[in-house]
Amino acid sequence: MNDNSSRFGKYIQLRFHYTAVKGAKINEYLLEKSRVVHQDEGERNFHIFYYMFAGISAVDQEVYGLLDPKFYRYLNHKYGTDETIQQWNKKYHEVCNALDMVGFLEQEQVDMMTILAGILSLGNIIYEPQDNGILKVTDQSKGWLKAAAGQFGVEEEELLKCLICTMAVTRGESIQRYHSKQQAEDARDSIAKVAYGRVFGWIVSKINQLLAPKEDMDTVELREIGILDIFGFENFAVNRYEQMCINLANEQLQYFFNHHIFLMQQNEYKEEGIEWEAITFKDNKAILDLFLAKPLGVFSLLDEQTAFPRATDRAFVDKINSSFKGNPHFKVDRSHSPVFTVIHYAGKVQYNASGFLEKNRDTIPASIRGLFINSITPLLSVLFTATVSRTGTLMAQQRPRRSEDNFNSTRKQSVGAQFRHSLAVLMEKMFTANPHFIRCVKPNINKLPNQLDSNIFMDQLRYNGLLETIRIRKDGYSWRPFFEEFAERYGILLITPNISFTKESCLAILQSTGLKDWKSGKSRLFFKYWHQDQLAKCIERLENAAVIIQKSYKRFRCQSRYKILLAELQNQRQLELERQIEERRQIELEHELERKKQEMEWKNEKLVTPPVPLPRKKKPLPRPRSVAVDKFRNAVQPPVPRPRSKLVEATPFDNSRDHITSSWLQEQADKEQRINKKRATIRWFKDTQARKVLQNGIFPCWFHGMITRRESEDLLANQSLGCFLIRVSGSREGYTLTFRGVNRCRHYMIEMQTNGKYVILGEDKAHPSLPDLVEYYKTVGIQPFMEVLTTPCGQKCDNETDYEELRYFTVKTNPQESSSFEVVAAASTHDRVHNELSRLFVPPESQLAMQPQMPPVMKKIIDRKLQAAASGGTTAVNSENWIEDQHQGSKQTLPRLYPSIRLAMREIQQVLEQQPAFHSPNIGEEVVPELPPKQSKGSHRRPLLGSEHYNKK
Repeated sequence: MNDNSSRFGKYIQLRFHYTAVKGAKINEYLLEKSRVVHQDEGERNFHIFYYMFAGISAVDQEVYGLLDPKFYRYLNHKYGTDETIQQWNKKYHEVCNALDMVGFLEQEQVDMMTILAGILSLGNIIYEPQDNGILKVTDQSKGWLKAAAGQFGVEEEELLKCLICTMAVTRGESIQRYHSKQQAEDARDSIAKVAYGRVFGWIVSKINQLLAPKEDMDTVELREIGILDIFGFENFAVNRYEQMCINLANEQLQYFFNHHIFLMQQNEYKEEGIEWEAITFKDNKAILDLFLAKPLGVFSLLDEQTAFPRATDRAFVDKINSSFKGNPHFKVDRSHSPVFTVIHYAGKVQYNASGFLEKNRDTIPASIRGLFINSITPLLSVLFTATVSRTGTLMAQQRPRRSEDNFNSTRKQSVGAQFRHSLAVLMEKMFTANPHFIRCVKPNINKLPNQLDSNIFMDQLRYNGLLETIRIRKDGYSWRPFFEEFAERYGILLITPNISFTKESCLAILQSTGLKDWKSGKSRLFFKYWHQDQLAKCIERLENAAVIIQKSYKRFRCQSRYKILLAELQNQRQLELERQIEERRQIELEHELERKKQEMEWKNEKLVTPPVPLPRKKKPLPRPRSVAVDKFRNAVQPPVPRPRSKLVEATPFDNSRDHITSSWLQEQADKEQRINKKRATIRWFKDTQARKVLQNGIFPCWFHGMITRRESEDLLANQSLGCFLIRVSGSREGYTLTFRGVNRCRHYMIEMQTNGKYVILGEDKAHPSLPDLVEYYKTVGIQPFMEVLTTPCGQKCDNETDYEELRYFTVKTNPQESSSFEVVAAASTHDRVHNELSRLFVPPESQLAMQPQMPPVMKKIIDRKLQAAASGGTTAVNSENWIEDQHQGSKQTLPRLYPSIRLAMREIQQVLEQQPAFHSPNIGEEVVPELPPKQSKGSHRRPLLGSEHYNKK
């Protein structure tokens, strides 16, 4: 969006445990806060301001107190085309989703957007002197003052007092010193810059808290990869304080680059005894001394002049001109403007010193801190209660001591001092790491594609020292492994087992490879950049030979095994054949013997008389017996147990019922643990989730209880493609989405974010509720199969649900009050399910008790307005309890002083509508900030913003 895209520098630290990312941290350097209040020609403000107007709906813009973007001075009364507005709208939703995914709370996001809207309203405040010389706010900008006070959550009178005067305490007496018009405008812009800078620092600090490694990882050693994404060298038509700091950072990085590439390598060659011809390069140590030397450096002299209240930018330029007049890297410019020139490693840069002292001080009115600490907006109070480190980083978790004014102590340190300290910390990290450099160059000045300007390209290569880098890489030794490292990696080339990791083994390996142009030092070897490729080819030849040997050996082994198996099979067949022949012979022999025996019997057959049978004895008559005895005798009797051995009679397992085996104890413990997990999940669901899942007092048809994975698959077995259900997990606090896929059922875990958002594991979209999640994935497929949800799966049957733990009560919604619920008895099981849900709702008294405590100043404001409302002095719209009455039970999160913001917007529109030719500005038009006088009473007025809403209330 801007030619100068260097907003801030960032250093990202990714922390690993083995191959898994366990945490991340971001350090930010030199945020360009001056861009909030001033942009050069052709440039814009920070992206978020344009995203807000494009992405926030018209209703929410009224909530935040935003009007047409062309009314705001901090945006240069410009906006964008329809195409860019659509792109900004998409970007705004991406930013909000990113905040949800990281874990920002919804109230925090609302407070952040409200503060940003307050910064824009603050920029439209215009002053004019009164007859007594004291400044006042013009009639046209009174509405903007009231809007800024409401958006910041402070009193209008207190904010105005901080803008137009300074309170000083001398010997116990308070003295008010009124500002001039220029001083009041500087105070206004300073508040805007500091507020934006603290919001930005809070975002970075919050991200670091949410992405930090877990506490149990403190004892584990974590590896780290640091990525420094920082601004490049800048030389514009007008170079200001930010460009000087940016170019200083590049000078420091260039020095580190030279030290690592040239000095370290060439010194290492000398220490190892390698013959080497030194390569000359541009050493920029003298330029660093010009900026950072004490007490006669540019930044030291700037801090010295900043300490004097009456010092001017011209006096600072005269001071450095007299101090560095003979320095070869400094040039004195004879001009009416306060300018000076520094000859950097990348060329000459002329700096315009206008505003150097003010930007280096970065001062704000001393009373603004106390005002913002007592703000009714919690985020603003936290931002100005937090401490600021020596590097300018906001530390929101640390509280200052009561006896020390941390805000004033940090203000004594200038912006330049903070930047120098942060740069020193960054360089310390880089010198202890193993760096890799990526140099970016511009192909042409016009920033057009497919155009390469050779002269500009070569100039950048010379400025960055890349030509010398290419030369030292070509002539030097880029790969320098130790003897042990080389022998362990390439010892296979000797084809000798158990080689020693010594210099002799390394030399033997190199002699077998035939490499040339390498050097051997005292503790390591030195190779050219192509040697690794040659060694890789040697290893590849061995790998190919090993594959051939393995292939031949496997073929020989398989052939030998096959021959053995074939011989065994032939022997088995031969033995089987012989066995069958032998069995056939035995059968034939038996038949022959049987035939001969029958023939002998037929020949010797004789007549034999049958034996006479003995007489039978009489059986005794049955005795009469009862039916019970008969049933007892006919019943199957259990077997009589055998007497136990005396060796096992006295064992505890056999004769002690109280003794339980360890396996049974383990089963009981596991069962109890499962029951406890289920109870905990039920309690979590009742306390935090039931209200979010309910739709009009009942559960949606796709919601199921703690059914198992198998039960959910059975429910979806005969359903159509895309049928789905969401069930409560029994082992964790979360849900599972079960989906009928193409070939089988798929199960997706739904996790709860720390801010209450719902995310399907693996997806990058956060949702405020389960119904919103379901509606979203009815149109967008779930990765990786990109299948969408179609038909919700109902319960097991019409009269029985599968959330048995909530089956005894139901909830009826009162038609008069949507936020109240009445518990009634239910006859059917399905109706009784919802009655219990009334217990899940927190009563209004508990909700009020859970709200954060209000600062004492705002308590007085609210008490005063409530008393005025009770006495009839103000309307209900002006009372602070209006938001409680009108939005009780509403799901929308609103700013703390929402009614005050609406009234301010109404007043601003009344002023704008009284212009003779008031109309909504079109794209590309300019809006003049000076407003004409009011119209007559009979002039036509356009309807006010949200007037219909007010009439209804």
